[in-house]
Amino acid sequence: MRKIFGTDGARGIANIEITPEISLRIGVAIGKLFYGNGPILIGEDTRLSSEMLRLALATGIISASTDVTIGFIMPTPAVSLLLRIMKNFSAGCVVSASHNPIEFNGIKIFDKNGFKLSDENEEYIEELMESNIERSPVNIGRVFYDENIRDFYVDYIAGRFPLNLSNLKIALDLANGSTYYTTPQTLKKLTAQIFPINDKPDGHRINVECGSTHPKVISRHTVNSGAHIGISHDGDGDRVILSDETGRIVDGDDIMVILGRHFKKKGLLKNNTIVGTVMTNLAIENILKSEGINFKRAPVGDRYVLQEMLKSGAILGGEQSGHIINLLESVTGDGLITALSVLEVMVEEQKPLSKLVEGLERFPQILVNAKVKDKDVINDEKFKQFVREMEKELKTGRIIIRSSGTEPVIRIMVEGDNEIKIRDIANRIKEYLEV
Repeated sequence: MRKIFGTDGARGIANIEITPEISLRIGVAIGKLFYGNGPILIGEDTRLSSEMLRLALATGIISASTDVTIGFIMPTPAVSLLLRIMKNFSAGCVVSASHNPIEFNGIKIFDKNGFKLSDENEEYIEELMESNIERSPVNIGRVFYDENIRDFYVDYIAGRFPLNLSNLKIALDLANGSTYYTTPQTLKKLTAQIFPINDKPDGHRINVECGSTHPKVISRHTVNSGAHIGISHDGDGDRVILSDETGRIVDGDDIMVILGRHFKKKGLLKNNTIVGTVMTNLAIENILKSEGINFKRAPVGDRYVLQEMLKSGAILGGEQSGHIINLLESVTGDGLITALSVLEVMVEEQKPLSKLVEGLERFPQILVNAKVKDKDVINDEKFKQFVREMEKELKTGRIIIRSSGTEPVIRIMVEGDNEIKIRDIANRIKEYLEV
């Protein structure tokens, strides 16, 4: 059972739960684990605590005789992709808490092929953290700095999507995070007209009332700037939420349909299958099935989506949050790749985004978070009985209750054909948990 690592790496409140001491121990463990196979690449987001944790992490790695290359601020998926295309690194780490509030931070670890580590490997790292790792007084790793390595990522992505975007106006909300450089630079290379906001590497403002967790911001900005499409990232760039030219928010469920249809037309949708999660709207599943596309559900978390994709032989999967995995391009969610993939559909089909999402209606779905002291409360038999009673009241629809892997909250999703009823049920479950 993992104690430090959750659904997406180690994560918690910086300097309280994820401390320099813990980062140091993680560094020592992964330095030992990947010793002898090349340096470890480290990237980070813009949080105030990222430099502190990166310094501790790097110190731990080099104390275990493994070299480190510091790439500074860049998106999480950039680290994953650079591992795959450069091939000289043994592993990669990203100091980031993704979409979480500024007081959080974390450490994500990737193997040399750009894949996030398995649950079993993370458990092994935790075991190493508790052991006495022998270290040498003379065989100490070195730290190298490469501020330009993110340009390899920009150039590679622009080369993979050689689009002429000169006729498109693109609104951007960069969440004051790690895409502040890479997404604008890539779009400029493709000659797009861009209108960025929240585009400073600001650790005081990362994800604060901006980015993919606040989609109304990009919706308004797209309309106000007269853009053809709006692109909104989260703090570390593995997610994207879009807005069409009318301000309609286009989330991960919509994007899976857009890309799935396009890939199927081009004969690229391997095994004719898309993987979503238990949170994917039931209407999306019905739409895909009506068009002859198989749909499978995985637990929430991109690593579990990827596991199901590999098991099913699918090349496309993702989450409602905008975390989309396209195995034709990358092995992890990449907000820039996802946005460019949708732009490619718009260009090739010569349709505005509003036409691509036309008819994609949803069953009403309410998502609420209940703050709790003990997330194990959802395993209490009285609570389970309460949920069963709510399901009887709902009649038509679904209730999904799950613990967050990154925050002290229980996530509640209620879906059905009556919005008033599902909102009432969601709030009653929340009240039950927060008493």
